[in-house]
Amino acid sequence: MTGKIQHKLILISFLLLGFAMPLQSQDNASNSIHVLNIEGAIGPATSEFIRNGIDAAQDQAQAIIITMDTPGGLDLAMRDIIQDILDSDIPVITYVSPQGSRAASAGTYILYASHVAAMAPATNLGAATPVQIAAPSPTDTLSEEETEGTDGSPEAMGSAMERKMINDARAYIRGLAELRGRNSEWAERAVTEAASLSASEALAENVIDLLASDINALLEMLDGREVNIKDRSVILDTDNVELQYIEPDWRISFLNVITNPNLILILGMIGVYGLIIEFYNPGFGLPGVLGAICILLAGYGLQLLPLNYTGIGLIILGIILIAAEAFVPSFGIMGLGGIAALTLGAMIMVDTDVAVFQVSLPLIAAIALGFALLLVWTMRAFLKIRQRAPVTGMQHMIGEVGLSLTELNTAGMVEVYGEIWNAEADSSIGKGERVKVVGTEGAHLKVSKA
Repeated sequence: MTGKIQHKLILISFLLLGFAMPLQSQDNASNSIHVLNIEGAIGPATSEFIRNGIDAAQDQAQAIIITMDTPGGLDLAMRDIIQDILDSDIPVITYVSPQGSRAASAGTYILYASHVAAMAPATNLGAATPVQIAAPSPTDTLSEEETEGTDGSPEAMGSAMERKMINDARAYIRGLAELRGRNSEWAERAVTEAASLSASEALAENVIDLLASDINALLEMLDGREVNIKDRSVILDTDNVELQYIEPDWRISFLNVITNPNLILILGMIGVYGLIIEFYNPGFGLPGVLGAICILLAGYGLQLLPLNYTGIGLIILGIILIAAEAFVPSFGIMGLGGIAALTLGAMIMVDTDVAVFQVSLPLIAAIALGFALLLVWTMRAFLKIRQRAPVTGMQHMIGEVGLSLTELNTAGMVEVYGEIWNAEADSSIGKGERVKVVGTEGAHLKVSKA
């Protein structure tokens, strides 16, 4: 009987332990907050990092804090981040910090979308006007109302396109402000007038919810705060909370590197050079393999960025013209045209006004110079081939020296290259004298005294 009681006690202990472990895990999850950091321009790598962080935190934390210091970024990446924040089942607190940071342009939209918006002293936000410095995409169309009052000129149509973009951005940020109960009028001014506010002004204008000196002060202010998430209320408990700082993994780091347009252009040019070298020296293998890998990496990075397809088309045209010059010399016409097309295409390749995602002008100049040097080398090689003496046929005999086998008055026999030829001379040449070939006529040589 005692043995049975012991077995029952052991079984009950295991059952209690099994129930206790999930409870302990749930308790740890409710007692932790994940901290994600946005620093620098917002791009595809940033949106992927935030998405992964929000997804991972749903079952592991009671809330997410996004610390932010950004000058703005790509519109598509910003909208992806906002969508993830709106879909989150736990509160997302965006905190502009440390002191001296900013949440400009895309950062302002993200701040408005967050369940709780906070800033550190000596920070600012605003300047959320969308600006498109590249040519509008051919797929963008304007309605009759948007083009009404314009004369159809490029300048007028450009203004209409800007109005379309601004109206879209204004409606978007107003919707976010109304969702979170924040100042929608100032949000519209941030778009239409590029207005900015300091942290204290933002708090006074009901643009943000909290002003905290550091993250510890922020946690104190958040404790007991009620947050509405998807039509339900959540009370934050940040007393003795554990902060877990989430760092980007290798894939996010790779995305951050590969979406640099300067690196994309460099990889593309390395790929082109590699393929050209492989075509010049078939069978070597390494330049072709390396070139193909670089082109594929460049293509992967390009598809993550907002592209101007006119710029991509110009780059492809430039590469084709430069390659054609190398194989079918046109005295530099195709080569110069290719360099011009490549330069223009690189300048408008990425369709954004964010400086971080634009190709550096010095890099474009360096690439153009490199192709110009390649063009000069190709032209010199072609000219050398053109000036080289013939090595086959009768023409290669001109200038060669031989020996007269007979007396040459008008006709006779000569030996050149160990072969006997019929020859004609313009003056009398004795037998055994050295002669020089000055011309050909059919199978006859014209010679003179050497």
